Amino acid sequence: MNHPASKKVIYAALAGNFLVSLTKFIAAGLTRSAAMFSEGIHSLVDTGNQFLLLYGEHRSRRPPDDAFPFGYGKEVYFWSFVVALLIFALGAGVSIYEGFHRLTHPHPLVTPFINYGVLLFSFLFEGSTWFFALREFSKQKGRRGYLEAVHQGKNPSIFMVLFEDSAAMIGLVIAFGGVFLGQVTGDSRYDGIASLLIGLILGATAIWLAFETKGLLIGESALPEVVQDIRGIAAGFPEIEHVNEVLTLHMGPEYILVNLSVDFRDSITSERVEEIIGELVKTIKTRHPLVKRVFVEAEPRKL
Repeated sequence: MNHPASKKVIYAALAGNFLVSLTKFIAAGLTRSAAMFSEGIHSLVDTGNQFLLLYGEHRSRRPPDDAFPFGYGKEVYFWSFVVALLIFALGAGVSIYEGFHRLTHPHPLVTPFINYGVLLFSFLFEGSTWFFALREFSKQKGRRGYLEAVHQGKNPSIFMVLFEDSAAMIGLVIAFGGVFLGQVTGDSRYDGIASLLIGLILGATAIWLAFETKGLLIGESALPEVVQDIRGIAAGFPEIEHVNEVLTLHMGPEYILVNLSVDFRDSITSERVEEIIGELVKTIKTRHPLVKRVFVEAEPRKL
């Protein structure tokens, strides 16, 4: 995915979540709403998450050194995984706690109409950042479906913001329902139920994000079409009798490592083998700019 585009999405989400969290906490203090407090925690956690994603993006850009010869690209995956854990531990945990507390210690809401104004303001802000993230993600996904694009995506920044904002939009609707039912019925337990539901949504979002970033952190291969094309490039050389293996690894969103195992024809000279390897590496890197390193092994055909 495009690095500048992912940073634009994160900056937009950071600004929106910070402003929204302030208004939600003010409303929660004035109205004593558990659902609104949970929403404030949600937006505050999201704000911190954007900082962590930006930090991960920054760290991943450091050049290779002796300690990390393939660079620091995987740092963005590590910090994305930390973000998923924070959503679960802080966002979901605090919201569920507040919900149970309100159910066991109910008290009436004060001036609930403040909540409606804040929720409308939050919906507009969250909706704008959600739309921006969705637009950037749609540009990057190509012809793939949304779930397939998330599963095969190699830069988690944009889809993490998209998932967070989607959970936030659903949470706002639930918070509105809890406040409204609490006001109409006079039963503040609806507010607590809303807080519980928000916590469960955050927990489910965090688990899904952790699952998606786990594979990237461990080490996923390049997209199937990239692997297939690299195999086709190698097989296109008449001096290569058989392509044994094409092993790829994403060392970061913009760094693919390729290891090729090929069987050269016995009739060619060692000098020609060197020439073919040079041509092969150049062709692969030209056609796939994300490929930064290519290793070619000459091995007999594996039966």
